[in-house]
Amino acid sequence: LSGKNYGRVVYEGLKGGLDFLKDDENINSQPFMRWKERYLYSMEGVNRAIAATGEVKGHYMNVTAATIEIMYERAEFAKQLGTVIIMVDLVIGYTAIQTMGIWARKNDMILHLHRAGNSTYSRQKSHGMNFRVICKWMRMAGVDHIHAGTVVGKLEGDPLMIRGFYNTLLFTHLDVNLPQGIFFEQDWASLRKVTPVASGGIH
Repeated sequence: LSGKNYGRVVYEGLKGGLDFLKDDENINSQPFMRWKERYLYSMEGVNRAIAATGEVKGHYMNVTAATIEIMYERAEFAKQLGTVIIMVDLVIGYTAIQTMGIWARKNDMILHLHRAGNSTYSRQKSHGMNFRVICKWMRMAGVDHIHAGTVVGKLEGDPLMIRGFYNTLLFTHLDVNLPQGIFFEQDWASLRKVTPVASGGIH
């Protein structure tokens, strides 16, 4: 889609009853739709939908880029346009995620994390790590939302395992729960919670 057509889809989705939409994790800044054009048309769609419905609406702007400097530039531009939420992909790395988390706190913005790339080390049972570990790291890194999966779709898992992910993100204190994959007690004290987002082909 061009930026203009993308903005029209944002408007139609929000006017049709959705509260929030998000950029796809693969959308960055392609020749047919540069990031700045996408942001402008997306926010135009958001503002038109707000005017048409009288409801609060929004769109997650994907600021994922090759360097922190470019992500800062994109995040600042998104903020200037009036959005309250930005998103990054897990593939940018843990230092970059934490850096954007700090930026979001300083700028009173919500940071959504898409878990794009996690399956390269969380899907194999014989090596790598469980997504629960990533949940813990992302909570410590300062993200506000994370795709935590469901029991169906491409981010599927068994119900108890998914419950363990959600509890890891939401509970102040975790007790040992082997069926949920929680192997030791953990006190998160005052560390911020992370909102788990049901995601991954749920419809």
